[in-house]
Amino acid sequence: MTSAAEHVDILLIGSGSGNSFPGPEFANRTIAFVDRGVSPRRVFGGTCLNVGCIPTKMFVHTADVASAPEEAPKLGVDLPDSAVDFPAVRDRVFGRIDAISCGGQEYRADHEDNENLTLVRGTARFTGPKAVTVDLNDGGQRAFTADTVIIGAGSRPMIPDVPGLRDLDPLTSDTIMRIEQLPESIAVLGTGVIALEFAHILRSFGVEVHLIARSDLVLRSYDCDIAERITEVSRERCTLHTNTSITAARREADGSVHLTLDEDGESTQLQVGDILVATGRVPNSDLLDARAGGLGVDENGVITVDAFQRVLDPQGRVLEGVWSFGDVSSPVQLKHVANHQQRTMRHNILHPDDLRRADEMPVPAAVFTHPQIATVGMTEQQARDWSERSGREIRVAVQKFSDIAYGWAMENEGDFLKLIVDAASTEVLGAHIIGPQAPTLIQQFIQAMSLGITARDMARHQYWIHPAMPELVENALLQTFSEDD
Repeated sequence: MTSAAEHVDILLIGSGSGNSFPGPEFANRTIAFVDRGVSPRRVFGGTCLNVGCIPTKMFVHTADVASAPEEAPKLGVDLPDSAVDFPAVRDRVFGRIDAISCGGQEYRADHEDNENLTLVRGTARFTGPKAVTVDLNDGGQRAFTADTVIIGAGSRPMIPDVPGLRDLDPLTSDTIMRIEQLPESIAVLGTGVIALEFAHILRSFGVEVHLIARSDLVLRSYDCDIAERITEVSRERCTLHTNTSITAARREADGSVHLTLDEDGESTQLQVGDILVATGRVPNSDLLDARAGGLGVDENGVITVDAFQRVLDPQGRVLEGVWSFGDVSSPVQLKHVANHQQRTMRHNILHPDDLRRADEMPVPAAVFTHPQIATVGMTEQQARDWSERSGREIRVAVQKFSDIAYGWAMENEGDFLKLIVDAASTEVLGAHIIGPQAPTLIQQFIQAMSLGITARDMARHQYWIHPAMPELVENALLQTFSEDD
């Protein structure tokens, strides 16, 4: 039975980027902080900390080290094959992560800084405008109404509707990093960011990886040359099943997984130790029953917001006092996007007469696979479409790692940077890198695009350390203009 609703000034849902919202500026307002928790363990702190960006990159770095013996011979070095102690890796990672998660929960629940805040562990469901009932994680219910509602409820792994797949309890990004032992072989369903990062981790840890792709490319939404290169590498490192779908799945008595595949129209069978489903994530708006709160929700389950992070109703009108950010209300599910949206929203709540937009910067992304990938701005095809519409010419520069001194040091073959600029102004329209330290190298282009620095000025108005890897960037920039321009 639900008790009478408690009224608070602010109802905050979700403890990912939302955990940065409460602060001394709100000390005179009562806050109900409702958090369901992520993964089957319902841990505090959101996806990135517990089952996403941070632990996966800790695993990725370990995978990079584990794959060193494979890369060493081309440098004239013979290293012994690596032996990965997976339980030791897992316990090292989560020995750090779990302490942060638990500490964050204890701080919000018990610290004197949060005397105005009530932490409620459970799943919030809207029952009306600015009204929720919380199904508590440990049983029972509480109800709240609020003057201001903030929704940062995140997302969860999507399980495709394949006969038998849900029944076999497949691994997802929420669960695979906590398993007791690695399987000898695994099928990875999906070819996006999550799939490729875990394919790299598992393969480097000695697991036989079958990567199952619906099309003939992996990362098919990326620039075409990037997609073709990473598809080539994926085929070399894993067993890549292209133009393939799973038509049936079952778990055998010995715990292994039997899959029936449709590969280019031909039915085949695949037996693996387990399966990882990495086909994307879905917003948690359905768990919130967002429509019952009068919130607009699009066909993908994304809560609709305006540029200031104010929630819109189904007719596109602003719902006063209702805000949202992050995966639950953004088509771009990236932690740095959620953080920026939360900061913008926080400013707007504190300064309603000085609203800031959250959509004015180019959004970069990275894939920590092997080789690493980073991207910002238009793909080449998008830029050519823009050129046709606008009548403005573009220039495309491709700089190979193998043509810079540091690339020689690494004996890198096949990796590259693609740079796209407006031909007249040399404004940077897009940059795409596949190769070592791509997420670090791309930052120079993010800065240029965000601050309006042209390719010409980037190249000519600073020193470039020789023979460091950023010469890859310098050489690409120099291709986009001539001294006579």
